[in-house]
Amino acid sequence: MATDTENLTNLDLTNLVCVFCGSSPGTSPSFMDAATQLGQELAHQGYGLVYGGGTRGLMGQVARSVQQNSAPVLGIMPRALMSVEGCADKIGRMLIVNNMHDRKSKMNEYARAFIALPGGFGTLEELLEIATWSMLSIHSKPVIVLNTNGYYEPLKNMVGQAVNGGFVSKDNSGIILFCDTAEEAVQAIKTYVPPDTRYGLDWTTKVDI
Repeated sequence: MATDTENLTNLDLTNLVCVFCGSSPGTSPSFMDAATQLGQELAHQGYGLVYGGGTRGLMGQVARSVQQNSAPVLGIMPRALMSVEGCADKIGRMLIVNNMHDRKSKMNEYARAFIALPGGFGTLEELLEIATWSMLSIHSKPVIVLNTNGYYEPLKNMVGQAVNGGFVSKDNSGIILFCDTAEEAVQAIKTYVPPDTRYGLDWTTKVDI
C-alpha cells in the first residue's frame, strides 16, 4: 500500500486528527482563518494532524498552523498528485501512497477523529465516505464538520432531506456533528458518541479472492 514508510520513524502517531479540506483558499478570508484557528486549537488540546499532504490553500494552512504550534503533522499523498498539490515544501512528515483509496485507508488508520473544513468535491467525498464507514461500523470515530460562515448549511439540509425521505434514520443523521467554531469542533472530539443505531457489522472476517 504505502511506498514510503521510513518517514514515520519517531513520529508520534497516537493522537492525530484527520482534517479534510480544500487545496484552494476559497473566496472568503474566513476560510483560511478557520484553518488557522483549527490548527491552533488542535495543537493546544494535544492533538496532531493527519491530512492530505498538500501545502496550498486550506490544506497547507491548517498543516502550518499545527506545526507552528509544535504538534506533529503527517501528510498522506498519492504519488500522482504530488505535482499538483504543492509538495515541494512539505509540511511535517510525508507518506507517499499509490492511490486515493490507499490515502483514505491510511487516514482512517492513523486518525482518532475526523474534522471537515470547507472544500470541494474531494472534501465532500472524503467526508461522506468516512460518515458511511461509521454507519457500517468500519470505525466509531467522531465525524465533525466545522461549518464556517454556514458553508455546510446545504449539506446539513441535505441530511435532513435524506431523513425526511426515509433514506437515513434520524438517529444515524447524528453521525455527522456540525459545529460553528474551531473550539467547539475540537471539544466535540472528547464528547462525541456515535449513534447506537448504526449497522453492527463484523469487518474482521477475511475471504480469499
